[in-house]
Amino acid sequence: MPASPDGAASAARPPVGDGLLLVDKPAGMTSHDVVARVRRTLRTKRVGHAGTLDPFATGLLVCAVGQATRLLPYVHGEPKRYRTRIVFGVATDTDDLTGTPVDSGPLPDWGRLPAALASLTGELMQRPPAFSAKHVDGERAYAKARRGETVVLAPVPVRIAAWHDVSTGPDWLEAEIECGGGTDIRSLARDLGLALGTVAHCATLRRVQSGPLHVRDAVSMEALRPGEGHPLSSPLPALVGLSVQPIDAQAVAELRLGRQVAATVDGSRAVLVDGQHAVIAIAERAGSPEGDRWQPRVVLPGPESGA
Repeated sequence: MPASPDGAASAARPPVGDGLLLVDKPAGMTSHDVVARVRRTLRTKRVGHAGTLDPFATGLLVCAVGQATRLLPYVHGEPKRYRTRIVFGVATDTDDLTGTPVDSGPLPDWGRLPAALASLTGELMQRPPAFSAKHVDGERAYAKARRGETVVLAPVPVRIAAWHDVSTGPDWLEAEIECGGGTDIRSLARDLGLALGTVAHCATLRRVQSGPLHVRDAVSMEALRPGEGHPLSSPLPALVGLSVQPIDAQAVAELRLGRQVAATVDGSRAVLVDGQHAVIAIAERAGSPEGDRWQPRVVLPGPESGA
């Protein structure tokens, strides 16, 4: 018999396990909104995400569920790739389409585009917009800006690896941007406008990739409903840059007692996995870089622990 999400049949459904859930966030929702929806849908309080998306943006939000939340500091989120449309001739106070227009300008000088893109590629110092989630005097910058306070954030280092699939119209440019973490695409749109002799804002923004994870593997919010069944994926592919060492049952038991185990692969840090390639622990080499033991830093409890 069908039951509502709050009905008895839902309550009898076993809790979800541990792993990653890739969500295709729609426009108009905050990342926190998505996490809250995942918690309700999967009936678990332990949900976190790797990398915030602005409410107007869409695309990939990597959610960790259950014990996998403890692995979030080790999830590799680079490179990031965004699809964006930049509209020229209008600047807004937020540097995106949700803001109030504050300036206008001519059509872009497209003859300057090759030099402009080159100047906005590589290692850059980027000034975040006033409506930013960065902290200023212990408060989010956007909170101050919404009160009408003047907020000028210091430039921060970012990396733009490449502009892919660039296309243009009379007053717009679309591209897929490959970049490092912390890059603000709204600021990039603003700066490209200035480089082309006008002003601009970010009209659309979609994250399509974060590290090895892609939005094509994500579940839509429409499909994220209680009772539908949402299998979680292993976090192992997202733990890029760490050595991987299989361990036997005895080593698993030792790790869960907080004990060191033998190191048989190179590297200063490793993911230790069992015979089914389930992640058991993140460990660091004990003693010297040449040490032959792993010291566990994060250990995931077994199903029998009830944790």
